Amino acid sequence: MTSELFMKEGRLSLTSGDTDRWHRQKHQKLLPMDPLQMAHSGPRKKRPRQMGASMVSPPHDIKFRDLVLYILEKKMGTTRRAFLMELARRKGFRVENELSDSVTHIVAENNSGSDVLEWLQVQNVKASSQLELLDISWLIESMGAGKPVEVTGKHQLVRRDYSASPNPELQKTPPLVVKKIPLYACQRRTTLNNLNHIFTDAFEVLAENYEFKENEISSATFMRAASVLKSLPFTIISMKDTEGIPCLGDKVKCVIEEIIEDGESSEVKAVLNDERYQSFKLFTSVFGVGLKTSEKWFRMGFRTLSKIKSDKTLKFTQMQKAGFLYYEDLVSCVTRAEAEAVGVLVKEAVWAFLPDAFVTMTGGFRRGKKIGHDVDFLITIPGSTDEEEEQLLPKVINLWQRKELLLYYDLVESTFEKLKLPSRKVDALDHFQKCFLILKLHHQRVDSGKCSQQEGKTWKAIRVDLVMCPYERRAFALLGWTGSRQFERDLRRYATHERKMILDNHALYDKTKKIFLKAESEEEIFAHLGLDYIEPWERNA
Repeated sequence: MTSELFMKEGRLSLTSGDTDRWHRQKHQKLLPMDPLQMAHSGPRKKRPRQMGASMVSPPHDIKFRDLVLYILEKKMGTTRRAFLMELARRKGFRVENELSDSVTHIVAENNSGSDVLEWLQVQNVKASSQLELLDISWLIESMGAGKPVEVTGKHQLVRRDYSASPNPELQKTPPLVVKKIPLYACQRRTTLNNLNHIFTDAFEVLAENYEFKENEISSATFMRAASVLKSLPFTIISMKDTEGIPCLGDKVKCVIEEIIEDGESSEVKAVLNDERYQSFKLFTSVFGVGLKTSEKWFRMGFRTLSKIKSDKTLKFTQMQKAGFLYYEDLVSCVTRAEAEAVGVLVKEAVWAFLPDAFVTMTGGFRRGKKIGHDVDFLITIPGSTDEEEEQLLPKVINLWQRKELLLYYDLVESTFEKLKLPSRKVDALDHFQKCFLILKLHHQRVDSGKCSQQEGKTWKAIRVDLVMCPYERRAFALLGWTGSRQFERDLRRYATHERKMILDNHALYDKTKKIFLKAESEEEIFAHLGLDYIEPWERNA
């Protein structure tokens, strides 16, 4: 699939209102969709066996003696297997004609992990913890590199998760099995090592298109499917691999099957070429522009930003004016080095007034991402008064204005009530005092020196969100602002449906006991919910 896909990192989004669309836009980024590397995905017809034909190959020097390969003929065919065996031997690999105890790597083509395991059972072969079951892509990459490449999750047909049971009866069944995958994202560990990009990229395009159409149910369907596939420790290469995986309904499976068979989804291709989708994608990339304004501009016949900016009849909000003014900077990625440099600016400003304040970077960067489209910070002060908390952000804003670092700001005062029950909405925004702003980051402050800059320009406009949180609510706020969006949605759904509790960025309330549950840390919140603790870098759902 050669079309570029636009993806969004997830986190909690605001409700309607164009000036409040900042949150949905925060996570838009332009990423190319990886082309499907599945030249061998479709089943091949087996050629007739040439019985009696000589399969003896001339001797070759073995360069890699620690590896012993066996190439599985199943779904490959005799002729292709013989060709690959000979080619691998020429490259210095040791390849066995027959499966034996000395084999360390079984290489298969067009087979799922379960297919290979079933074949091993038929052969009466016991799986061992040293045996790797690999896709043919590993061998092709290794031969291209002239040496064995590192085995990663994308190569493994089955993760090595072997039972250590001494019982020989239990060992008869290969213990390589896919563990049951939990329904909720908050029960799964999802790192940035996504082994199913080809599917999740497609799902996110479809989810976004449904979001543009305000079809929340269909959008959530594809977002949940993308979330669960991101957590898988293996790459889906056949429909059999989808068995037992939650959140994959018929519509989702149809998309998966088409990508496996054709290398792309016709539905995704149609969306990417759809004029309405393209227009909404472009319009909402402007800071301050949401679905209502996008719909209005589209109905008025606008298709480009230049036409919109030059139309004298249109009126823009201050946020939208800033969005157009600093558009090139704001749609470019923020690097981790730039985020760290902004963090220094924020801490210097905050500590100038309250040296005891805690300033924590949240969002995607806390989850380990290397790039983002803005930088979020949670500020909390132990032992502070309500007045000190209320006055801090205005003081910081005033300081940056005097230093000519502030390009735009929108200060939202707190409406937080300590005794109010948490919101039942999974996408509800918190009521803490916060400021959405655009900062001027001078290139010299970025350590790496890789900060993107336009010719003659010595700074870059960076979107920054500051959230002021009461100290006793810091754990809930930190959990909520860390994301990802799908992780937080499922965490709240889990609390409601499985624990009869209500969770948001402010508090956790037990409906059965009718009490607020206190927490000093994220770990305590997970414990209240009866969940294993998930590290921030494992919340990229």
